[in-house]
Amino acid sequence: MVHEINTGDTAWLLTSAALVLLMTPGLAFFYGGMVRAKGVLNMVMMSFVSIATVGVAWAVIGYSEAFGNSLGGVLGNPVQFAFLDAYVNGDPAVGTVPALAFAAFQGCFAIIAVALLSGAIAERTTFASWTLLSVLWLVVVYAPVAHWVFAADGLTAPHGGWIVNRLHAVDLAGGTAIEVACGAGGLALAIVLGRRLGFGSTPMRPHNMTLVMLGAGLLWFGWFGFNSGSALVAGTWAALIWVNTLLAPCAAMLAWLLVEKRRDGHATSLGAASGAVAGLVAITPSGGSVSPLGAMAIGLLAGAICAWAVSWKYRFGLDDSLDLVGVHLVGGVVGTLGVGLLADPRTATHVRGLFYGGGVSQLWRQAVAVLVVGAFSFVMTWLLATVVSRTMGMRVSTEAEMTGIDLAEHSETGYDLTPVQHSAFRGVSRPHAHGLGDRPAGPHTA
Repeated sequence: MVHEINTGDTAWLLTSAALVLLMTPGLAFFYGGMVRAKGVLNMVMMSFVSIATVGVAWAVIGYSEAFGNSLGGVLGNPVQFAFLDAYVNGDPAVGTVPALAFAAFQGCFAIIAVALLSGAIAERTTFASWTLLSVLWLVVVYAPVAHWVFAADGLTAPHGGWIVNRLHAVDLAGGTAIEVACGAGGLALAIVLGRRLGFGSTPMRPHNMTLVMLGAGLLWFGWFGFNSGSALVAGTWAALIWVNTLLAPCAAMLAWLLVEKRRDGHATSLGAASGAVAGLVAITPSGGSVSPLGAMAIGLLAGAICAWAVSWKYRFGLDDSLDLVGVHLVGGVVGTLGVGLLADPRTATHVRGLFYGGGVSQLWRQAVAVLVVGAFSFVMTWLLATVVSRTMGMRVSTEAEMTGIDLAEHSETGYDLTPVQHSAFRGVSRPHAHGLGDRPAGPHTA
């Protein structure tokens, strides 16, 4: 079937792709502010280099793995769309948008998915090993899972992945493919690399909450494209998703702050930022299948549960540095299961959740998707990290970790706090407050 390109849909999808790409620099700020000052630049670089490595790898093979004609519902044909060469003439379409626009949009998804993974291993990973791992994880973990979850039959190829087409689990924009996969993968990475020096005994507080709040704001802004763009059309369904993407994080932020206030006695800016992100994570799979009331309910649950979950790492002695497990894995599970509970048949998905008289039919499908994606990501990420660690090494030296990973890995620092020495200006005339040179500037200056 030949589809006619709709310019409005195309404009919305390209705009959404740009918004999703902006999320990765936003994540760089968010993560960068959460680490200590001696590791901020490395944390930012881990996100930025993911744009380069994943961007290239996605065009070469990742898109084909995710959206090529399915090999048994498990993997797309890895050479079918290699280098995106088949889309150069612009003829193929995905629905009412150019296939190349769809490939670009999904490529930005892949970038943020890989960048998220770095939050579990902050301040102790060599930059070279992370650069390699970012490509390996895309090819081995993310692209196959994206095929399972996003590649509907007939979307880009006759046959797609098993979760969306056989299991019929609902995942709008990656509650399983991104959030659960990243959370489970981050858990595996944290186990392989071990804890940071001083974890549990040395304070490791965020060094710059201004950066954290800025990053959270950019993530929220970009998330409107992340979720609403997944509708692939500029219409009523996209509008519903947009509203849900506003309401869920609002509710989650309030829930997180309430839990924090009752538990710790303070409502913090880190709690506000983390609560908003938890709500965004939870509405990612469910935003297109619940009403605004359902979105707020999912946000409240995600904010409250994730606020408690982030403290579990201390109980188990697991150094999930920036709470990837507590926010993204737990939030992804809440949102994905939320579809089985709160899906409203009036939405475009026409799915009926448990609370709308649908029984457990959809709930068990959502649960299976969570369990399979989580288990696959954990095992494959553990294997990848183990191989990389034993071959080229992943962990920085003890000295580098103590003095600062920024200097050790990049020969730079995030902040230059060296005091200015007056001796450096000897022999140079010093400007006065009203002008340059030794005379005041003014209308009578010759």
